[in-house]
Amino acid sequence: MRTFKNKGSRAPRIILIAAAFALVLLLLSGCGLQDISYNGAPDTSPTVAAASPAPEADGSLTEPEETSSSMIREDGTYSSKEDVALYIHTYGKLPSNYITKKEAQELGWSGGSLEPYAPGRCIGGSYFGNYEGLLPSADGRTYRECDIDTLGADSRGAKRIVYSSDGLVYYTDDHYESFTLLYGDD
Repeated sequence: MRTFKNKGSRAPRIILIAAAFALVLLLLSGCGLQDISYNGAPDTSPTVAAASPAPEADGSLTEPEETSSSMIREDGTYSSKEDVALYIHTYGKLPSNYITKKEAQELGWSGGSLEPYAPGRCIGGSYFGNYEGLLPSADGRTYRECDIDTLGADSRGAKRIVYSSDGLVYYTDDHYESFTLLYGDD
């Protein structure tokens, strides 16, 4: 019977090194995981564009990127023009991080930043009268408004979305002096 002795074979060592190298590469590549935000939770906040062309300073129009209602989660927190407009268009209501002026006042808020009284919240849902007649009227149509870009802000600012009971969504960045239609057909 013939026996063989391992006289310094390098095969097991090479296999071990190759396996360790493959493991390091796998760990460094992220294994296909989602991006992680600052608090360790998956970053699910969408970045979307408005549904209609946006006017540039020179009067030309910039075509928006394609958007999809599947990009906006019903349980998300939103404050930007694009996200809130898409949310209203998709779900027919404000995101849950919005509270009314009355609710804010019940928490002690009387103006300025909402953050000390209701962290992570924005003001919205109040009736908008359209008294100047800048927005189209129709039988049964009512408008409501909400603040934009105010999460953690020092003031409510001038940016608002005004939305109708029948699907129109407008944006104003000059506190109701002018409006841009984002969703719907007026």
